Amino acid sequence: MPDRLDITWFVLIGLALATILLPPFMPWQVLGNAALLSLAAIKGRRIALDFMDLRVVPALWRGLVGAWIVIVLLFAWLASAVVALI
Repeated sequence: MPDRLDITWFVLIGLALATILLPPFMPWQVLGNAALLSLAAIKGRRIALDFMDLRVVPALWRGLVGAWIVIVLLFAWLASAVVALI
């Protein structure tokens, strides 16, 4: 039976392939950027929880790292939305 790191590895490979294959199917650039950044958020969370082993630390640390991932991705999406409006 595969352990958690193996499952995370396969999920990350699947999300990376989805990141490559998804953009041609998006009708609007802002929607495509939001979809790609949401995939990046999922990848970042899986890496933080499993490879950085944050599953076993107190909830405060998991929350801080999760909030940091979300804030960085929101700034990236905001920047892409501003560029799309210009």
